Amino acid sequence: MNAAATTHTHCLRCGRALRSAKSQATGYGPTCARHIRRATVALTDYKPHQITSARELIEDGAIIPLRNLVFIAVSTDGTETYKTAPNACSCPAGLKGSRCYHQLAARMLLAA
Repeated sequence: MNAAATTHTHCLRCGRALRSAKSQATGYGPTCARHIRRATVALTDYKPHQITSARELIEDGAIIPLRNLVFIAVSTDGTETYKTAPNACSCPAGLKGSRCYHQLAARMLLAA
């Protein structure tokens, strides 16, 4: 799944129709994107590079809701997808019990 080639017609957060090319590329309208950027999440458990990666994941529209608290996240190189939630992830780091940036991105989306 190539996140860069994905075009969304509706906001992944609120479901409204997306009109601008930027919104369609990211999957979030301007208001929802602003809410996500402003979302406060306890970041003390995460390293700075994880915070940056989580923000990029959201901005690229590479994490989408699957159901309730579960999301599908695209790997950094775009070759794999992982099921992720605020407290677990199927990525290699998540399977080892580590906190990964996919989990942080899920937390940020849910906090928005």
